[in-house]
Order: sequence, then structure tokens, then C-alpha cells
Amino acid sequence: MGTALRVLQVAARFFPDMGGTETHVYETSRRLNATSDITVEILTTDRSGKLPSRENVAGTVVHRVAAWPQEKDYYLAPAVAKVVGFGSYDLVHCQGIHNLVPPVAMAAARLRGIPYIVSPHTGGHSSQVRNTARRVQWGLLGPLIRNARRVICVAEFESHIFMRQAGVAADRISVVPNGVSIVPPSGHVKPDTSEPLVVCVGRLEKYKGQRHLVRALPSLITLVPDVRLMLVGRGPDEPELRRLADRLGVVDRVSFTSIPPEDRQAMSDCIARAGVVALLSEYEAHPVAVMEAVALGRPVVVAPTAGLGELAAAGLAQSVADPADEQLVAKTLGIYLLASAGDSPSETRPTPEISTLPTWDGCAEALARIYRESV
Repeated sequence: MGTALRVLQVAARFFPDMGGTETHVYETSRRLNATSDITVEILTTDRSGKLPSRENVAGTVVHRVAAWPQEKDYYLAPAVAKVVGFGSYDLVHCQGIHNLVPPVAMAAARLRGIPYIVSPHTGGHSSQVRNTARRVQWGLLGPLIRNARRVICVAEFESHIFMRQAGVAADRISVVPNGVSIVPPSGHVKPDTSEPLVVCVGRLEKYKGQRHLVRALPSLITLVPDVRLMLVGRGPDEPELRRLADRLGVVDRVSFTSIPPEDRQAMSDCIARAGVVALLSEYEAHPVAVMEAVALGRPVVVAPTAGLGELAAAGLAQSVADPADEQLVAKTLGIYLLASAGDSPSETRPTPEISTLPTWDGCAEALARIYRESV
């Protein structure tokens, strides 16, 4: 081992694709590379075939390998094994465990005798069928997961999932929450009471539940006539969401945009404009966008699932019992939109303890300690 510990973080997706896991990788890797004794590189996939195979992103070297098929989330990337096995790394950190990229990385590291750790970044699922499939998945991956020097979970409930379903010993698990990037909004930015805004930040995929918000819009318009919905993110479900908005006659009320991960000011301003922030995912672990909204003092409405429900139980968000109930979603969102406009009491909004929220600096420091202990 040289003077600096060489760590390879493996993530199925990374910049320019962004979501919660990708934000975690971005925020922690650049902070870890600011330390004197740790050098982090990132290995990810490129299903488009159009991105550079090697690039520097915010001071971190990013390697990309080809993956197939392009349109599926169970894609293969055989070259992952080569980079892991022959890159002279001291430690491999698998970020996420939802597809075939992490098992290949873990198997390659194990074959070459390289210690590895795993951050699952999974929140379970509200569907019993999907949860059953996940239990089978964790059972099959159990030997690889149990061989990890450390399994790093972002929430307590996630640690219990892997102790129970993958047989990971409690003393091999650490809980390190995602951080919150608190950038004060620009001075002129505040919720627009003339055009109340619902903001949803997240990759546009079916499990993220943006369709529930679009479907609730007609009912919400009867309560808050000038309401608009902004979906912040990109993803494969965007065409269907646009078609849904068109079928429901609310296409003029729904806007689609994305914000580069490094532009924290733009994200802060976007969230600060919201009368309410909503995330109705079928499963989440410790959603970054929700924590940023909480840090900025915006009311948050979430599904009662896994990590989102944990945040609601802590008083950081308001949960909706059934995200598929359009009337209920509209009513809950309407309460906060009317409260921000001064048309109804604001006491219904949870009051979080902002000072207790985790930071990305703290998250990176915890990872650095685990890295040093794992080699």
C-alpha cells in the first residue's frame, strides 16, 4: 500500500445520470479526495456509448465501462471485473445493490483478495411480491454481502433488512445517514403564493411515484386553482408522465427540468420556491432531496414506505397513507399549499429539529474511518 489508501467506489450509474445514490457518491468522493491519506476513484457504466471512458468530475477520476441492454435496469457490464481486479486498489466500495453491477464487483474483488464494503442504498418495497423477490435476491447475494468487511446502511430499518434477510452480523453493519447540503437560497427566492408550487425531486422512474402527483393534480386544482407541479429529474418514465399529464388535461400545469449535481444553489432555490415538496416513492432508503427540503424549512409530503415513513415518524415529514388515493394526496398537498398562502392554519406542518440533521462532511468522515479500518 502506498502513502494514500486507493479506494474504488463502484456505482451502476453516475454523472450525468443523477439520483439519490449518485448524489451520495458525488458528495462523499469529492470530500474524501480532500483528505491526505485517501484517494477515491469511481467506476460506473455507460449504456449510451457516448460518454468518455475516463473523466475528472469535481476532482474525482471517473471510469466508465460499457453496459447492455441499454433500456433495462438489470444490465450487464462485464468490464467491471477487469477494472476492479487489475486497478491496484486497496479497497472496493460497492454503492448500491439493485442490479448486476455490484455482484460482479464484489465477486471480482473477492477473487483477487481485495477487501470490499457494501452500501446497499435500498429502502425495501411496498409491494409484497417485490419484497419477496428482494428477499430471494438478498439470500442469493448473502455469501458475497456477508464477506464484505462492512455493510454501510443509511438508516436503521435498512440495517435490520440485511441482518434479517442476508444474514449479516450486527457487528459488521454501520449506519451512516446521507448528508444534507444546506445552501441558503438566493435572497429573492421564496414560495410563490400567486402560483403555488409542488416540487418533486428524483429520477423519473415508476417506483418514484411521480405519476401519483400527476394523477392528483385535477383534484388538487379544485382546492388550489393556480397550483403547478414541477418534476426535477430525468429518467425513463418521463415520456409516460408527459402522456399522463396530457390525458388528464393538466399538461400546462406540469413542468419538467433537471439541475446539475454541482449546482447546489440552483437546487436550493428550486426547493425554496416550493409551497410543498413531495416524494411518493414505493421504496426509499434515506432520500437526499427530502432531507434538503427539510433543511430549508419546506413542508414535505411522503409515502409511508420504509425510509420515508421513518422520516415521517421522526416528525420531519407528513405521510400519505395511500399514495394511489388521488383525493387524499390532493387534500394533503392542499393543506400545506393553503397554509403557505396564509389561507389555513400552519400548525399541521411538522416542525423538525434542523440542527440535528446529518451533513455530508460528517458522512464523508464516517466513511473515511470505515475505509481505514477495513484494510
